[in-house]
Amino acid sequence: MGLLGLKRLMSKQRERNRRRQMQIRNQMTTKVSRKKAKRSRYSGSNLHEDIWCHICSRMSLKDAASSACVSRAFLCSWRCHPNLNFSAETLCLKRNASGKRDKARRFIMRVDQILKNHSGTGVKTLNLGVPDYCKVDTSYLNRWLQIAITPGIEEVTLFLPEDYKTKYTFPCSLLFGGCGNSIQYLRLAECAFRPPVGFNCLRSLAKLHLYEVFITGEELESLITNCFALEHLQLMCCGELVSLKIPFLLERLSFLRVSECDMLQAIESKAPNLIAFKFYGDPVDLSLGESSQMKKLDIEFSKKPNSLSYAITRLPSTLPNIETLNVTSAVERVNTPMVADKFLNLKYLGIYLGGDYEAFSPAYDYLSLVSFLDASPALETFILTVNQDVMKHDSVFGDASHLRQIPGHKHDRLRKVQINGFCSAKSMVELACHILENASLLESLTVDTIVDSHSDGDVSRCSVRKKGRCSLVARNMIMEAHKALRAVNRYMVGRVPASVKLNVGEPCSRCHAIV
Repeated sequence: MGLLGLKRLMSKQRERNRRRQMQIRNQMTTKVSRKKAKRSRYSGSNLHEDIWCHICSRMSLKDAASSACVSRAFLCSWRCHPNLNFSAETLCLKRNASGKRDKARRFIMRVDQILKNHSGTGVKTLNLGVPDYCKVDTSYLNRWLQIAITPGIEEVTLFLPEDYKTKYTFPCSLLFGGCGNSIQYLRLAECAFRPPVGFNCLRSLAKLHLYEVFITGEELESLITNCFALEHLQLMCCGELVSLKIPFLLERLSFLRVSECDMLQAIESKAPNLIAFKFYGDPVDLSLGESSQMKKLDIEFSKKPNSLSYAITRLPSTLPNIETLNVTSAVERVNTPMVADKFLNLKYLGIYLGGDYEAFSPAYDYLSLVSFLDASPALETFILTVNQDVMKHDSVFGDASHLRQIPGHKHDRLRKVQINGFCSAKSMVELACHILENASLLESLTVDTIVDSHSDGDVSRCSVRKKGRCSLVARNMIMEAHKALRAVNRYMVGRVPASVKLNVGEPCSRCHAIV
């Protein structure tokens, strides 16, 4: 083959290679185009709709809404988001500096639009907290609740602006037809609640919290009588309650809290398994005879004096199995009396004295608290907290007589004692010395000379934390704290057995120094 023939052969070969490359390139372009078309058709990963809904349900309301703005798949699942939490924060209204009227308008508009999109989708949780500056028409509230409360809903929370209880009544009719039987948690605030006689539409209800709700004792009894799954009941500031009756059929009820229901006169509970009860308010006729299983009681009389006397004279026979007792008293005008009845199973006793100058008048003798120790043979922990601005008792330094002793009283189970707000009052020093000498198994005694009146416990001092400053304390309290420290060193240190650890909360060396 000559040179000319060779050139022709090479030229044909290059042409065949070029055509083959073009063919391969066209095939690859076609495949890519098909993949792009497929992606645009699904607009996301090829996941089942139920999976998208599950992913969306795990997000917060705000995150789910944000995702719906950038993904068509999340947009579909957002419309069936089961947990709706509406507040000024979740709807991002606090970040905007516009006026309250504009914020109220946008709150109503957003809630209304979201609930319209969720109509018929099966809401599980509705938490509707209307801001105080937002005055929502009752027609909107009824429509929102009607959309959300459908068969399958489990939690309903409705917090309305102040004084809405005179304007709005929760529509019990929405709970008919099986719509309310799946609700396990119902919280209402600032509205009226008028369940009719024979109301039995909350068969799965486990927790009921009513705050600032207009409801009578008869209406409440009609409501809870058929709530056989009820476990927690909280009633706070319900001004129409005069009497509270809890039937024996509520076998699952274990926790009851009644607070500041000013018209309440009587509480009668026959619930057999009520374990914990917290009561704050004026004294009432309390009947817990059937609550033999009660283990824990917190009690505080907000206006009446002598809570300690009430507790020690009335409760031992009423609550034979009580194990934890917390008593708060603003005013004690009489000494705590000795009693014959015993708290046979009481292991923890917390006494909180404070709130009124009269509580610390010389009329009250701290040593009389020995009657509680004597009435509690199984007591292991005793916590005494005294929030006092002015120490009015006779100081141990001003009385030259010997410290009093109460012979014949042994506290053989007592292991831990803590006195917050320890002062130089002679009767308080006598109480501490009595415990040191008569608690044979005592392991620790803690006395703290400074107590923050705005907290429930002792103060974290800046000398311990190494930064910041202690809470502001009046100078007269600082002076008394230093006197209390001297009383500890003079009258108590020498009485501490070798087996007992004495912990002393001294005034802060930087913030509580005497200048």
